[in-house]
Amino acid sequence: MTGVVDVGGGLRGIYGAGIFDYCIDQGIHFDYCIGVSAGAANMCSLQAKQRGRNYVYYTEYAARSEYMGPGRFFKDRNFINLDYIYGTLSNAGGEYPLDYEAMLRDPAPLKIVATDALTGEAVYFDKVHDMSQDHYEAICASCCVPVVNRPYMIGKVPYYDGGLSDAVPFEKAFEYGCDKVVLVLTKTRDFVREAAPDIRMAKYLMGNRYPAAKKALMERAQVYNRAVKGKRA
Repeated sequence: MTGVVDVGGGLRGIYGAGIFDYCIDQGIHFDYCIGVSAGAANMCSLQAKQRGRNYVYYTEYAARSEYMGPGRFFKDRNFINLDYIYGTLSNAGGEYPLDYEAMLRDPAPLKIVATDALTGEAVYFDKVHDMSQDHYEAICASCCVPVVNRPYMIGKVPYYDGGLSDAVPFEKAFEYGCDKVVLVLTKTRDFVREAAPDIRMAKYLMGNRYPAAKKALMERAQVYNRAVKGKRA
C-alpha cells in the first residue's frame, strides 16, 4: 500500500495542489491520505477529484480581504478567516463547494492533523467520523496558525495548526500498513528549519493560557527536522 502525506505550509500549499491535480489527471490513487494545515485542504480536493479547486483558492480567493489580512487581525485577532474559507466558500451553495460525497466515496482513509492547544498533543481527525456535509471544522482546526489566529474551538476544545505537534506525520501511514509513503513538502529536502523564529513567536502565544501549545511551538523546528530525515519520534 502507498500512503501520501502533505505537510501544508500556508500559501505554499499551492505546490501540493499542483501535484495532486497531476495525480487526478493520471489516475494515481493513494491507499492512505494524511494532511497538515493547508495540506489537509489539498487532500480533501484530491479525494473529491476536484481538479483545480485548490488552485482557485490560493490564487484568487486568497487576495480577498474576507479571506485574510491585517484588517481582520485588528478586528477580531484572526488574520486568516477560517470560517469563510472552509465554510462560506466550501459549503454547499458556496462559490466553490467541496464535493463531500465524492470525498467519502474514495475508499482511502483521510486523516487531518490538528494540535490540542491545552495538551500540545496531536489529534487526528477522520473524514468519516469528524466531518459531515458543510461541517469542516477539522480543517479549520488544522489550519489555525498560532499567534496570528486565536485557537479554533470545536466544542470546548481549542485547537491550533497540526504542524505544532506532528508536522510530518509519516508514521501514521506506516502504522496503517503502508509500505511506501509519498511525502509532499513545500521546502527543499535539504531545508533545515531554524528554531529562533518559532521561539520568538511563542512569546506572543496568548500569554500563559496555553503553555503546552507554547512548548510545542518552541520545539517545532526540532520535530520537523527530525521527521524530514525519516526519524521516528
